Amino acid sequence: MAQVVLESVSKIYPGPVKAVDNVSLTIADREFVVLVGPSGCGKSTTLRMVAGLEDISGGTIRIGDRVVNEVAPKDRDIAMVFQNYALYPHMTVYRNMAFALELRRKHGNRLLSVLSPGYRAKAKAEHDSIRKRVTTAAEMLGITPLLERRPKQLSGGQRQRVAVGRAIVRDPAVYLFDEPLSNLDAKLRVEMRGEIKRLHRRVNTTTIYVTHDQEEAMTLGDRVVVMKDGVVHQVATPFEVYEHPVNRFVAGFLGTPPMNFLEGRIVREGDRLLFDEGDNKLAIAPEHASRLQAFVDKPMSLGLRPELLTPAGGEGAGSSLAKLRATVRVTEPLGDRMDVRLATSKHDHIVARIDGRVRMPEGEAAEMAVDMRRAHFFEQGELGRNLTL
Repeated sequence: MAQVVLESVSKIYPGPVKAVDNVSLTIADREFVVLVGPSGCGKSTTLRMVAGLEDISGGTIRIGDRVVNEVAPKDRDIAMVFQNYALYPHMTVYRNMAFALELRRKHGNRLLSVLSPGYRAKAKAEHDSIRKRVTTAAEMLGITPLLERRPKQLSGGQRQRVAVGRAIVRDPAVYLFDEPLSNLDAKLRVEMRGEIKRLHRRVNTTTIYVTHDQEEAMTLGDRVVVMKDGVVHQVATPFEVYEHPVNRFVAGFLGTPPMNFLEGRIVREGDRLLFDEGDNKLAIAPEHASRLQAFVDKPMSLGLRPELLTPAGGEGAGSSLAKLRATVRVTEPLGDRMDVRLATSKHDHIVARIDGRVRMPEGEAAEMAVDMRRAHFFEQGELGRNLTL
């Protein structure tokens, strides 16, 4: 068990290419933290620096009470699970899981085991300890029947369980996962995601997990670290990141379907503020109006999650829902829900996620109710800050 601390950590490759830029992060003992972001954002490089597989260009990394900048990977008390499983093809599952423990044995000399009874007893005790750890991990992961098979005889999901089991038997202070599910099909990814979450609850060990899949990040992490271009943009719980993104990039990266962005400006009509997107003027909720007074007549982006748009009808006169008039372009039934792609003259890609039983004919005009209390307003630009925070 250990806390992991990164203080102003950077990684610069020849070029120079700044892969990780001044990252500071504290991961609490027993916490499950997910690093998420698009390809090339620096998340795997950050993980590899924690593991000792990449030298750092600047800053300090602590695992527990030790600075590990110059500590070899084998001495950092970590266990890593890789995307490609990294199993030895000529070894059985049992030997793959036991291999690292066998290398660390203090009493593994076979000749001395024969010549020295005392040595023999210690060697047997170590052997029994390794076997117990492997069989316990195998039972946890449901792979006991596979222990005598070789990797080529296993499915992708089984290989990934073996890779996780190999990490478990080491009983490290920190687990590191580098995109472990990206080679699996969609159904297996969901199954393994659940297994990894249950495993963390059982072993209760500090875990750092890297993925580009925002769904994995949201379902697994106690906290999520959102990265782009080597920079950490937000560190928060999955709920906080989803409901209160600090900037437009974070808002657009997390969520399926992603957040809608409408370009326009805030206008004043009497004592009300409205967002003018060209075809529609949407009344701004009172809880946001005070923060946005200073931005009247300035261009900005309105961010709306797809679930905030629902077919209008039946709202009372005092409703806080604004109205958006648009044309239905495409409907995508998804069973109990449906994604509706809408367009105005200014914005041709607005997505609403609605009840699957509702019928919205393609090509016809539609009026959508918009919950502006949960709307977000961003400065323009990819990293425009969230003005509602």
